[in-house]
Amino acid sequence: MSIEAGIQRYEVINDMINDELRKRNKAVVTDVNGQRYIGCALDSGKTIEIHGTPGNDMACYLNGGRVIVYGNCQDAVGNTMGCGEIIVHGHSGDAMGYGMRDGQIYIRDNVACRGGIHMKEFRDMRPVLVIGQNAGSFLGEYMAGGTIVLLGLNMKRGEKLFGTHCASGMHGGKIFVRGNFPKENLSPNIKISRLNDEDMAELGEYVRKYCKYFDADYDEIMKKPFKKLSPLSSRPYANLYTPN
Repeated sequence: MSIEAGIQRYEVINDMINDELRKRNKAVVTDVNGQRYIGCALDSGKTIEIHGTPGNDMACYLNGGRVIVYGNCQDAVGNTMGCGEIIVHGHSGDAMGYGMRDGQIYIRDNVACRGGIHMKEFRDMRPVLVIGQNAGSFLGEYMAGGTIVLLGLNMKRGEKLFGTHCASGMHGGKIFVRGNFPKENLSPNIKISRLNDEDMAELGEYVRKYCKYFDADYDEIMKKPFKKLSPLSSRPYANLYTPN
């Protein structure tokens, strides 16, 4: 049995979802029209399948659950998520994965501005954001840990892989980018390098999952070389706060 969201308020829809998840481990929600906070703090072993366009803060504070979207998303998807998985069969708005601490997000198409900002990792907790197409400005801003993968698939002529100020303030983690990218849009505190064997093994794992979820061709994706973006310093703005 599915829940039809329609034009009902988000509080009503989320109450219905929670009622459904108390009975079984999966809830299906159809005709979603911008309702917020769907899947907030969803626990491990629970799945929400969304058809339509969920609103801001979908799957915020995700706690091990799984959220699958057949459509596009608005802003702040996966905000401060702790663990779990988000799969979006479409594109996403701003601040995707803001402050995420663990778990994985897979976006079939593009992400708007400030994707993956303030991502961080701790011990075995390592967040991952995989973007199939391209990203807007400030990708990976103030990134402190984790991994972003930018595949550059199905881009139109003249489109750039990422917008301005990519990785500004980045002081941890890494970004794998496929193909050519606009170096003038990259923050000056970033090092560009080839992937080593450990990087390739990690990347392969994420690309295989992307291909599984979105029916893409793994071999075709991996034909084009990747580069790794990583911070030159763990304190990129130290000179702003310390005397010369």
